Amino acid sequence: MTHATTSAAPVPEPVRRRRQRAWYVYDWANSAYVTTSATVLFTPYLTSVATRAACPGGAADPGTVDGVCRTALSVAGIPVSPGSVALYAVTLGTLVSALVLPVVGTLADRSGSPRRLMGGFAAVGATAAACMVFVTGTNWQLGALLEIVGSVCLGSSLAVYNALLVQVATPDERDRVSSRGWAVGYAGGGLLLAVNLAVVSGHEALGLSQSGAVRLSLLVAGLWWGLFTLVPYLGLRGLDQPRRAPAAGDQGLPAAVADTVRQLGRTLRGLPAYPQTLLFLVAFLLFNDGVQTVIATASLYGEAELGFETSQLITTILLVQFVALGGALAFGALAARTGAWRAVLLSLGVWLVVVSLGFALPAGRFGLFLGLAVGIGLVLGGTQALSRSLYSQLVPRGQEAAYFSLYQAAERGTSWLGTLVFGLVYQLSGSYRPALLSLLVFFVLGGVLLARVDVRAGVERAGNPQPAVL
Repeated sequence: MTHATTSAAPVPEPVRRRRQRAWYVYDWANSAYVTTSATVLFTPYLTSVATRAACPGGAADPGTVDGVCRTALSVAGIPVSPGSVALYAVTLGTLVSALVLPVVGTLADRSGSPRRLMGGFAAVGATAAACMVFVTGTNWQLGALLEIVGSVCLGSSLAVYNALLVQVATPDERDRVSSRGWAVGYAGGGLLLAVNLAVVSGHEALGLSQSGAVRLSLLVAGLWWGLFTLVPYLGLRGLDQPRRAPAAGDQGLPAAVADTVRQLGRTLRGLPAYPQTLLFLVAFLLFNDGVQTVIATASLYGEAELGFETSQLITTILLVQFVALGGALAFGALAARTGAWRAVLLSLGVWLVVVSLGFALPAGRFGLFLGLAVGIGLVLGGTQALSRSLYSQLVPRGQEAAYFSLYQAAERGTSWLGTLVFGLVYQLSGSYRPALLSLLVFFVLGGVLLARVDVRAGVERAGNPQPAVL
């Protein structure tokens, strides 16, 4: 059974606006964890903890050669380099998410309150994020476990959160609402990251060790995620459906889980019946993989190929964060005039220019690198926000969470492809420049497929009302 109450159209405008403001805050809440913990601080910190466990003597340890710890840690009898622990934890969390998310989405569509499901995953994820403060000494196992739990809960909560866009906004409002949500997220993530980086940089003046400052920042990011989640959790109560009484044939939790899995199977088998939705999803996977790989490798490219210091790279990250705020709003305004489909295609053209300029950028020219960061920030928020709102128009009514879980799961399940291509090209060429240039193929192929999507036909096939501008 799915719930057909999927459109915000009958809801009075003041109520919709209030719900939209509450909905925005979850972007603000989780982005603080994404930027501070998942992107900047926790991976290098967990690597240092794992290295300390493998080579407790530091530079004097027999396992340290040329300043690098060569002693492997044992994971279920498998030797693992301490420098790879954090990366493997991220990879495992991503793979688990790809398996779990489709079930989560189907369960959300069946439940009377996806809001509660989102809040539950956020609460567990935020708790795991806050508990990173306890990762000290050589306790790398706890850190890896918390990384995996945080990643899975983040992805699960976002799948439900994205699907709620359909309930808080009418078809003609979704580009604006989605763009504002991303903008609010960039603001929250950038603000806390700036504060935490100031704490880490000035740790001595605060009477903290550097590791203590990092752990404090991780704790604050987790608390931020959990506390601000209360705003959408309480503010979206009006979306709840009445609890239905148990039917005579209900057999409890095992039967409900089995029924959810069967419903997921029906969703997957029915996906080819929505060819425009499927075509958009494949296009998104390609160009989004390019976007995510540029983000993941930008610091490495700036340090190893262009010769910039860590402080310069941190400045660049903060610049991208705050420019992306304006970029999301600007592309939202553009979509109101041209439609989200054309705006996303335009953003992919800009990505082609940005990646090409990055390939040709001379080493050591930090001013030009900052200019490139501005270009990335301008299109980053717009590409992501409008892809979300455009996809929301194409998902079948009553199956929003299930389809958004596929959107989120497929994104995570293929997010390794761009980094794999980047790494292979570097290995073959010995330079990060051709590796960066190789990412153009993701934007080109994604753009070609997106250009072939008949959005109007897809909206009609999904049974959704046609927006005035698409």
